[in-house]
Amino acid sequence: MEVQLSMLGIIVGDMPTALRFYRMLGLEIPAEQDDKPFVMHRMASGVSIFFDTVFAARYDPAHAVPSGGGYRSLFEFYLGDDSAVDATYARLTAAGYHGRMAPEQTSGPYAAMVDDPDGNVVLLTSDDALGAS
Repeated sequence: MEVQLSMLGIIVGDMPTALRFYRMLGLEIPAEQDDKPFVMHRMASGVSIFFDTVFAARYDPAHAVPSGGGYRSLFEFYLGDDSAVDATYARLTAAGYHGRMAPEQTSGPYAAMVDDPDGNVVLLTSDDALGAS
């Protein structure tokens, strides 16, 4: 059997705060999930994402929140077109989330970066320019 990525897990400090960000990003997560320590969401693409406040703390006694402002991963969310990237970036930064990179055409996709409430970097992309060639 070939190894498969089954889901992406995000360790969060405060579930309602984290879910508010991801709802604003566009994920349809019911509000009644806010009071749970673990929330799973399956996207139409088939990719599952989960938000967790307890697993690492319970099963990895050496777990520590990274410090220093750096990051080692990007959570990429494909938004369809450039205007959706612009609108989502504007909505998130207007709500006070840290914009790490304003929307621009990169050497690949049109993209922007925003920090989620736990310091994870969220990459917002479209491929309008790639499809125009």
